[in-house]
Formats: sequence, structure tokens, C-alpha cells
Amino acid sequence: MTAKTPDISSSIAQPVPQDGARVAGQEAYTALDFGGSVTIQTEKLQAQQRRILAFTDIPFTAEQVWQVLTDYDNLSSFIPNLSHSQRLSHPQGGIRLEQIGSQCFLNVKFCARVVLDMVETFPKELQFSMVEGDFRQFEGRWQLEPLVNSQGQLTRLSYDLLVRPPKAMPAALIERHIRHDLSHNLRAIGDRTTQLFSA
Repeated sequence: MTAKTPDISSSIAQPVPQDGARVAGQEAYTALDFGGSVTIQTEKLQAQQRRILAFTDIPFTAEQVWQVLTDYDNLSSFIPNLSHSQRLSHPQGGIRLEQIGSQCFLNVKFCARVVLDMVETFPKELQFSMVEGDFRQFEGRWQLEPLVNSQGQLTRLSYDLLVRPPKAMPAALIERHIRHDLSHNLRAIGDRTTQLFSA
């Protein structure tokens, strides 16, 4: 497979579980390219629900990127604005993760906590769904797609999130800050992979 111009509608805009549908006249995508390395799109759905899609290409194997992505207890050491990340016990023996993110909205610090159940499909997909937390909805998946270009092997790391903020928080504000954070977070995953696996 050769690297090609990304088509986010086909590569990561696959449906993920959701309890809301698009509202006629309310669908809007915004594509943003952050420094040529991270591309983000957002989709406005019904009832304050937003879908946020992002991807970046990392010049390492999917297995190497997977090791960084699933280093759950250490994510907060290199992911910006993630102040806490820790595995919890799971009643069915699965993977349960508690994370706390720190955000500043209008000069007011806002800490959002989520407890996520993770489903791993090594080394292709990592699904997550909120079982407890400060959002009304927070679910989606990471995907890892091997690519090859003239410089060698790449992995396209994609993030697909459905989010519905607390009622007191404007959806547009949450969307804007998540987009901003994603640009830094995906770069941080790439930097961490480089740090660990560069020859």
C-alpha cells in the first residue's frame, strides 16, 4: 500500500456507536491542518453532540505506535493537558481506565474526569466508551493503518470521537478545545514513539 492524500470520509469516518443521528441542515464539517502534521474534522450532530475526527502519520510501525498508545499508566507523562491516567480494576476482567484532563475555559480551570472501558484489537484498533464521568457522552476509537511511502513505513493514527458535553458547558466551546488539544496530543504520541524507537 502506498501513502496517498488522506480522504477522511473513507478512512476514519466509519460509523461508531451513537444514540443520535445527524440533524438535517445541522451537519457541518470543518477541516483543519495543524502544521501539516495533524488533520482534524468536526461534525455537528443533534442535541449538542459533536463528532471529531483526526489523524496523523507517524514514521514507525503500527506495533510500535500501539505500544505508546496503550501505555495507559504513563500517558499523562507525555500527553499535554492529561493530568492523570491509570488503569482500574474491571468487574469482567477487561481494561478500564480513569483519566483526568485539565482545561482552561475563559480563564477558569475545568477538570474533566472520565472512566473508559477499552477494547483492544492489536495492532489495528482501540475502542473506548465512557462508563462514568463528567460528559454526557464520550466514546469512539483509535485506528492504526500501516502505510508505505518513499521514506519507508508509516502508520496512520486516526481518532474518532463522539462527545456530548455537560449541559452547563457550550458544545462549541468543548469542541474547540478538544480540537486544539488533539493537535498537540497526536503530535505528542508521535514524539514519544520517536523517543522510544529511533535507532
